[in-house]
Amino acid sequence: MNARVVLLGGGYVTLFAYRALMRRLGHQVRSGRLEVVVVSPDDAHSFHGFTGEVIAGILPFERTRTPLAEVMPQARILRARAVRIDRRQRLVEIERADDGVRSDLSYTALVVGTGGREPVGMVPGMARHGWTLRGPGDIRALTDRIAAAVHAPAGTAGRRVVVVGGGLAGVELAAAAADRGAGDLQVTLVHSGPRLLPELDDQPRLRERAEAELARLGVAVRTRVRAAEVDSGGTRLADGTYLRAGTVIATVGQAPVGLAGLEEFRDERGRLTTGPDLSVTTGIWAAGDAARVVRPGTREAVPANALWAIKAGAHAGANVAASLHAGLGLPGRAARAARPFTYRGLGRAASFGLGRSISELYGIPFTGALAWVLRLVFFLRFMPSRRRALAVLGDLAAGRGRVTGAGRASSGVVPVFASRSPEVVP
Repeated sequence: MNARVVLLGGGYVTLFAYRALMRRLGHQVRSGRLEVVVVSPDDAHSFHGFTGEVIAGILPFERTRTPLAEVMPQARILRARAVRIDRRQRLVEIERADDGVRSDLSYTALVVGTGGREPVGMVPGMARHGWTLRGPGDIRALTDRIAAAVHAPAGTAGRRVVVVGGGLAGVELAAAAADRGAGDLQVTLVHSGPRLLPELDDQPRLRERAEAELARLGVAVRTRVRAAEVDSGGTRLADGTYLRAGTVIATVGQAPVGLAGLEEFRDERGRLTTGPDLSVTTGIWAAGDAARVVRPGTREAVPANALWAIKAGAHAGANVAASLHAGLGLPGRAARAARPFTYRGLGRAASFGLGRSISELYGIPFTGALAWVLRLVFFLRFMPSRRRALAVLGDLAAGRGRVTGAGRASSGVVPVFASRSPEVVP
């Protein structure tokens, strides 16, 4: 039987593992000696880097979506979800997305990049009434919801938005919703901790700038109180306050997507524990939000964000290629020993509208035009499609898609190379 690599998930880990495999064993894939199969419930890759711009109406939603078949043309794409792993038989049980039919898929090597979802079960009613970003179709649904909220009757709950969670994602979404509303939406950010952006405890200047930007946009901030319950009319806080809102958004972190058969390798948070080379056990590698990857030289897990998933996915793919070369005698430049993951990170950022952001690069804080351009160049570099990257650049330069308030064209569009700064080094 020919070798088969199965990549679980349609996100950054899978895309960059695929690219690493093709660089090293592409000839074997094209000749039929090696098959690459991608298992994903979504048939497109969602690029989350520009989510704030999409929610704010700065970029069209379509810029975030790239069909998997387009970016991984040599792979067989199965629109399905992985249900269970049989390590002894080297089988993945999958369930097709269209009809729920289950079947087994054999693998020679397996990369788990199933990612995470917001743990909405932590707040009663959030799963039913809240809005999230990490599931298939979530970004489009939330974008449409915020756009509709702008046109809700004035003074009603439909014009009110509550964002639960004050980390980078929550701050960005609150800013984006307020930016889209241009004064027509009442946005409240609720955070259980004493300060917003706990990720930036080492960058007080950037936190202060973020708080100032939220104030500029009219976002009301509630700290030291958690959301206790969400219903169809809004959310009740732990101090008894009830916030009426037509839209409650969960940005409360992430929990790994469950996958049976690998329980013995999970940590206390449900992540797959990986070795220095990102292997979980024989024939299985993991990266991204589904995995606990240790930061080089420490015992700490790496941050759960896109850049780390990109780098770890590429590293896992390279080590899979090395493993296949050694185990199957495949020729090519993949001939090397598996290597430890040594990437040490780049930085963080958060957006507050077109041309406005905070960012940190290798520990150095930035705001203003330089930060915005650095962030833009970085995101364009890692977009899965060059054609879409060029389209983003064209949209920003021309100010296309920029709509705020009740359909009003924004007068604040800033040309791409003369602006001030948004978001994260994912």
